[in-house]
Amino acid sequence: MSASIAKTKSQKGKPTPPTTQEIQQNYNRLQNELQTLASKIGELEQEAEEHGLVLATLDEALTEEPDRKCFRLVGGVLVERTVKDVVPALQTNKEGILKVVANLAEQYKSKEEELESFKRDYNIRPASAA
Repeated sequence: MSASIAKTKSQKGKPTPPTTQEIQQNYNRLQNELQTLASKIGELEQEAEEHGLVLATLDEALTEEPDRKCFRLVGGVLVERTVKDVVPALQTNKEGILKVVANLAEQYKSKEEELESFKRDYNIRPASAA
């Protein structure tokens, strides 16, 4: 039994280098994660921009008619509210979206650095279009 423990300890000390296929899979996984993060960031930025447009429109109504009714889609249900009730909720949502975008941008940068480090470690260069 002690011989098998000694064997596993010696195997742990020397990690086997990844195969070419494993390197390629890790590279593809990192690229896919970057692409997923980029698309999510774009989607949330678009949503924040839409919130901004709605807020700009409702700001006019808020100054002129704060008790004017407006409709808001909440969880797939259309709800009737007043402008003065909806504007603060929209501002909070927009701020939350922008925080998430900032967080995702940080994640993107760290993933990008991880990918660059991986490319350096395994000497990966994009294939030239010849």
